[in-house]
Amino acid sequence: MKKSNDLSLIIIFAIAILAMPWWMAPLGAGYPDLLQKFAIFGVFAIGFNILFGLTGYLSFGHAAFLGIGSYAAVWSFKLFTMNIVPAIILGVIIAGIFGLIIGYVSLRRSGIYFSILTLAFAQMSFNLAYSVLTPITNGETGLQIRALLKEGETTSLLDADVRYIDQLFGVQEFGAPVTNLFGMKVSGWEGFYICAVILIIMFYISVRIFRSPFGLMLRAVKSNQNRMSYTGLNTRPYTLAAFVISAMYAGLAGTMLAITDPLAGAERMQWTASGEVVLMTILGGVGTLVGPLIGAGVIKYLEQIFSSVNVPTLEAFWSFLPETLQHIMVEISSLFFGGGWELTLGLMFMLIVIFLPGGIMEGFRRIGALFRKKQTNDEPSAGEVQPAE
Repeated sequence: MKKSNDLSLIIIFAIAILAMPWWMAPLGAGYPDLLQKFAIFGVFAIGFNILFGLTGYLSFGHAAFLGIGSYAAVWSFKLFTMNIVPAIILGVIIAGIFGLIIGYVSLRRSGIYFSILTLAFAQMSFNLAYSVLTPITNGETGLQIRALLKEGETTSLLDADVRYIDQLFGVQEFGAPVTNLFGMKVSGWEGFYICAVILIIMFYISVRIFRSPFGLMLRAVKSNQNRMSYTGLNTRPYTLAAFVISAMYAGLAGTMLAITDPLAGAERMQWTASGEVVLMTILGGVGTLVGPLIGAGVIKYLEQIFSSVNVPTLEAFWSFLPETLQHIMVEISSLFFGGGWELTLGLMFMLIVIFLPGGIMEGFRRIGALFRKKQTNDEPSAGEVQPAE
């Protein structure tokens, strides 16, 4: 693809993300908390796609990096400052270090054995966070920031969070402190736009990786790794680099979760969180630039909208039916809404995998192909005689 096309794609992407509060409002999703989730899990899915989409290595352990990023960010808030910049740097670096260690071991195997190894590492991280690492992770309660109640008591973490950098600049907050970006509080719409800008930057980096010789090499590894090895090329450094980059994206997403809600818990490392990012990527379209982000948006939208539908809402919807039939329809439809929204998601995922193996992006391509075919049929051939007007 030409550079001008990439530039157009990034500009359109940036406009679409920044304008989400307007065009998502008619769908009932134009409010900051939900849009922040779109941006955060969009970063998570885009990073996962760099590993899975380009190399074909399916990791079931990326939730570990999500949790590590969150813990690192909250520790940054407790030790240094409530400014989010050090938290982002710390979260990404520590997630990258863990990605290097886990990737170095896991990439010694491929296929299902690689997937099981990553799953095992994530589950070990989850159990460690709950047990022996409790002094660092605060176990089941989760790691939280502590309020400063009285001036001059920030001598140790037993009194309150020390925040040495804030103390150095004479910044002291009493009560519940709030994360900030050089004084601007990261909550509400400000929080969304900060997350949106991070998402746009990470999308741009992803596009550059996809178009680079490094991305081309990763595609070659996915196409036929054995053939690459037979040529004498050592593919492991390339796959390890992709794994570390992907882990850093996941760490950044975890940091963004802690920025918008300064709390880190071990549940973010659970295997279900790893499965969720796999679903996002497959649902949107593996190996495509925008697909994983669309998948993340669809899943978070369904989670938020479908789970909020309750029995009175369904009774009102079926109110035009006779009472007996209304009760039956409410009982049936309640299986797919409220607490049963995951059943709806599962059915939708099954249908997309069966009829659109390339995900939602394949659906868009098929629709586009239909329009192009129709346009071609409508255009007269070069030798066709045209009626006089």
